Amino acid sequence: MALEIKIPSPGESITEVELTSWFVEDGALVTKNQEIGEIESEKATLPLIATQAGQIKILVKEGETLQVGVVVATIDTSVKVPNAPAQTRNTVTPAAAAVISTNSAPLTTPETRSSLEAVKATPVAKQMMDKEGLSVDDIVSGLKKISANDVKQVIAHRASSGILQRQQEASRDEERKKVSQLRKKISERLVAVRNETAMLTTFNEADMSAIMAIRAKYQEQFVAKHGIKIGFMSFFTKAVTEALKQFPSVNSYLDGEEVVSPKYCDIGIAVQTDKGLMVPVVKNAEILSLADIEKKIADLAGRARIARLSIEEMSGGTFTISNGGIYGSMLSTPILNPPQSGILGMHNILERPVAIKGKVEIRPMMYIALSYDHRVIDGKDSVSFLLAVKELLEEPARMIFGEQSPEQFLLDI
Repeated sequence: MALEIKIPSPGESITEVELTSWFVEDGALVTKNQEIGEIESEKATLPLIATQAGQIKILVKEGETLQVGVVVATIDTSVKVPNAPAQTRNTVTPAAAAVISTNSAPLTTPETRSSLEAVKATPVAKQMMDKEGLSVDDIVSGLKKISANDVKQVIAHRASSGILQRQQEASRDEERKKVSQLRKKISERLVAVRNETAMLTTFNEADMSAIMAIRAKYQEQFVAKHGIKIGFMSFFTKAVTEALKQFPSVNSYLDGEEVVSPKYCDIGIAVQTDKGLMVPVVKNAEILSLADIEKKIADLAGRARIARLSIEEMSGGTFTISNGGIYGSMLSTPILNPPQSGILGMHNILERPVAIKGKVEIRPMMYIALSYDHRVIDGKDSVSFLLAVKELLEEPARMIFGEQSPEQFLLDI
């Protein structure tokens, strides 16, 4: 029986996708639920799944733009496939597995014999091997396992060899590749933002001493309880949700002749991937704890980088946070993510001299930037919102009490 593999619908209103890659070759045996290919639309990247085991026949080449519902492959389910776990794009290849499992598999297979002959040995090592009657195969088999130090040495050797080679050779080669559907859509949206909004950016800076002290003091306990490290993004997300409660216009957007102000905070977290910028959304972030936010961000960001997010998980945000600091950015003007009216830019943390109560001290400082649509958000609200975020970051305990400081909450003032 021939089972048809059709292009699935990535979401409402999307009729075309690009078949970006096949993970298997024509005629290969595939297992049930195995990822066999990948498609990309203007909104998301989705895998093609083999719903049954059998032999695949590929009907469409990589790189073609196709309509939703088109048959791209068939699976002959009458062909028996040995029982094996379904492979994905991240599955270890048989060749890699042979190297990894040196404890249980012989290394002198026909496939590996040629690579063993290329193993280099120092003169002293050769003398020792000759004296003891050992071959390269004996030495490699006796290593038992590859250590991290071994890998580092190979990486360092390759890097140094590459530098010398680049110094000796000049290249005039070029590489061309088709612009993906996703990048086309991102480009259109960015140009539209510049042309259709009254975007301004306001800046401030935050002393990160308190947050860094909390992380240093409680990181071990946090990991022991929650199984994940606490980073900076969860603090920023929590600070933003508290500040949005005080300044709801920053959480608003234009819908025709109306300004819509959601009572909830769905925070988009910008994640850079190989396919472009993805913005998964943490829904109802205002009710989540720091631990819950950290886990949610880690899950969404991880799946964004391997293109395994649903359209629903990237839709509906009311505000976005972008962290250019992880790439070393000192200052930037983030671009709005429409239809949202505000986006917060985080930057790198640098020790700088600052004036504290009349004295110069060295503090870990971060510039923060708020880009906003001036059609929706007034200058006073934008500046006040960013100031509120700064104060919440510098005094994290206030995230529990909102506008009040812990002392004000205690005194009921």
